[in-house]
Amino acid sequence: MRNKFRHSALLIYCYCFLALMLVPLAVMGGAAFNDSKFPTVLPWKGWTWRWFVDLYNDDTIWQASFNTLIVAIAVVVMSVPIGTAGALLVNSLKGRSRTLLYALMISPVLTPGAVIGISTLLFWFKFNVPAGLHLSVFAQVSFIAAYVMLMVLARLQSFDSALEEAALDLGATHWQSLRRVLLPHLYPALAAGSVLAFFQSIENFNATQFTRGASTTLTVYVGSKVRTGITPTINALAFILISITVIGALAYEIRRRRIAARAAEAEA
Repeated sequence: MRNKFRHSALLIYCYCFLALMLVPLAVMGGAAFNDSKFPTVLPWKGWTWRWFVDLYNDDTIWQASFNTLIVAIAVVVMSVPIGTAGALLVNSLKGRSRTLLYALMISPVLTPGAVIGISTLLFWFKFNVPAGLHLSVFAQVSFIAAYVMLMVLARLQSFDSALEEAALDLGATHWQSLRRVLLPHLYPALAAGSVLAFFQSIENFNATQFTRGASTTLTVYVGSKVRTGITPTINALAFILISITVIGALAYEIRRRRIAARAAEAEA
């Protein structure tokens, strides 16, 4: 009886959690098809595609999206090597030096984004570097690299260092050992860290707001629209982004299951 109650309570919790996560997304996406100037699904005034047409004709939002994409790619390119190097360094140390370095490298994650943005702007101003998307990249890398470091560091805990030592004993150089022994083991963490860095960059607002200069990114543009008057055009953009995310997740899951099925057939 007690186990049945716990099972029912767990199911109710899961359903409530999913509803909390999915209902706002459904409402936000539904507003993109409502023929109302205010982004809402109630009252429903009729089905329309006008907000997608307005989105297509909005050059500003496409330029902001392009800037966001460029910044996100640059952040991934810089964050993954820096985070990986930091994880390797932390993993190689022992005792208090490891604790101190770990705390130092993880501290940007705990720092407010506004502080990171202002600090980055003031630091590079000393070198006469103007604000712009390049400073947004630097500001985001300063804390996003820590996320990558955490993921790679967690993957390193399952790595057998004896494999690396064996490769060196068999005549491999340190670079060959890194490329053919260590990195293949870290590929899942590097891939996950790249995805995490990409989406962390896209959704970043505070650090970008203070360092972007005259350029505009997607989050800054949406934030400005919230202040000046948001329209369902933003809902149309959100619907497209949500659809791409869901399709990507489904495609990944289908591919993963097919690979697992093939592996099971091969073992059989």
